[in-house]
Order: sequence, then C-alpha cells, then structure tokens
Amino acid sequence: MLSRTASELFWMARYLERAESYARVLDVTSEIINDPPPQPAVAGSGATAEFVDDPRVVSGAPCPLYHEQSAQLFALDGNNPCSIYSCVEMAWNNAHAVRGSLSAEVWESINATRIELRTLRQQGLGELGSDGFFEWVKERVHLFRGAVIGTLLRNDALSFIGIGTLIERAFATTQLLLIKDQQLTNDPDPVREYYRLDTLLNAVSAREAYNSLYRQPVSRETVMELLILRNDIPRSLRASIADPRWASWRRLPTIVLISRCASPISSTLTCASAPVTTSAQADLQTTLNGLLARINALSDSIRQTYPEAL
Repeated sequence: MLSRTASELFWMARYLERAESYARVLDVTSEIINDPPPQPAVAGSGATAEFVDDPRVVSGAPCPLYHEQSAQLFALDGNNPCSIYSCVEMAWNNAHAVRGSLSAEVWESINATRIELRTLRQQGLGELGSDGFFEWVKERVHLFRGAVIGTLLRNDALSFIGIGTLIERAFATTQLLLIKDQQLTNDPDPVREYYRLDTLLNAVSAREAYNSLYRQPVSRETVMELLILRNDIPRSLRASIADPRWASWRRLPTIVLISRCASPISSTLTCASAPVTTSAQADLQTTLNGLLARINALSDSIRQTYPEAL
C-alpha cells in the first residue's frame, strides 16, 4: 500500500474517533450543567477545556464556558481545529483522497455525516438541541464503524483504519484519566469525587459495566483499575493496546519501528496487573504521563514509516 493511502486511512479513522470522544465529553458536561452537582464548573466545564486542549481556553483568553457557548465552540465552530465539525471535515478530506479504497457504504456514511453536519452548522441545532446533537455524532461514528466491519475487504486498508481508531481511543482515555486524576488529587471532597468518577464512567460508556463487575459504589481505585487494566472494557487502555487488530500489523512491511514503540506500552499495562491501590496513586500521574508520551511516540513512528503526503 502507498504511504499516502495508508496515512489517509489512518487519519480518517483517528479524526472520526476524536469527534466521538469530544461528543462523549461534551455530552456528560452538558448533563452536569443541566443537573448540576455542587460546584458544577469545577466538575465539568474545566475538564472539557483541558480535554480538547483548545488554545483559546488553555491560554486563559476570554471564553466563558456556559452551555451554549461550549456547544458552539467545541461542536460547530469551523475556526476551532478542536471542534467536532473540524474533525469531521478532516476525516472527510482524508476519506475523499482514498475513496477508491473504501466501500460505497463506508464512503456514504462519512459523506452523509458531513452534509448533515454542514446543514446543522448553517441552521443551528434547533429542536435537536446540544444533547441530541452529541448523541447524533456518536450514532454517526457507530454507523461508520459498522460499515467498516461489515463491508470492507480484510486487507491493509482495514488494518490502518483499525489501528487509527485504537491509537486515538487510547490517547483519549489516557488524557481523560489524567485530567480526572488531577482534579481528584487537587480537590478530594467526597461528594464531588463521586460526581467526577460517575462523569468519567459515563464519558466512556462504562457505567453499566462497572455496576456489573464491581457491584459496589464507585471509588477512585476501582474506576482507575477498570479503565486502565481491564481488557474487557472496550475503551480501557489495556483493551485498546491489546486489541486483536494489532496482530494484523505483523504481516505489514516496514513494521519494525512501529513494533518497538508499541511493545513498551503493552508491557507496561500487562505488568501492571495489580489493582490500583491508594499507595499507588502517587505514581499514577507519572504512569499516565509516560503512557501518553509512548502513545504519541507510537503515532510518530507510524508517521515516519508511512509518511503523509505533502
């Protein structure tokens, strides 16, 4: 496969996964704002700004994070590279460049999403509302993944789409865990801790799974264990790195550099099989930052192995 084609497929998948990740965080933030716990701004809005790493927010520039402003800035603002709209536009550009490598259903799922999103941007959310919009984004990405699994040829194209999805998911989960752990460390109030942990579980659709596996009130230790170490939670770090789709890369050419970067991540999560205890909390920030750096290194190694077209 040509490097350009591989790169376009990889980033198409990453941008769509990123759009879904933003929608998930914005959705739970919207719920907090509409039904606020004590000090809602601390529990929700700040996490949104940090998660999307928007320069207008992180730099301290005037940007009030009220409900409607957040929806506009992070969802439909075409001038914001971190918005859902921008992510879908970039995914469409990548997909259009390699349309011949996609099935008709996969292309149509992306193209229809872009058309509807542009209409929403022009006409406003209206009756759909921000909550309905975030659900719509998640449904559209689910539709894309279903079309990929159900219609694409099992070849290198499918491998690059799968790995792009997994890397972006691992990055998003690590970043979200890092932000929430910092919040919990800086403000250990038990009431707000519960809301933050509940928000974290809802953001990755793991609330029902948590209740099924632990059958106890949420705690910092069990939530971190669930989202870092368990491989039966689709959006956990271990599940993203240990996914069987990584095995398909063994048959791809020039894979040595990528394998060298992926192995330390897998080894770290495999060796860290013990529950996340209170005594281990002090090292959690260091571990998460290290994992984030290795995930970035893995992404860079793919970029070096399969250079992007200029």
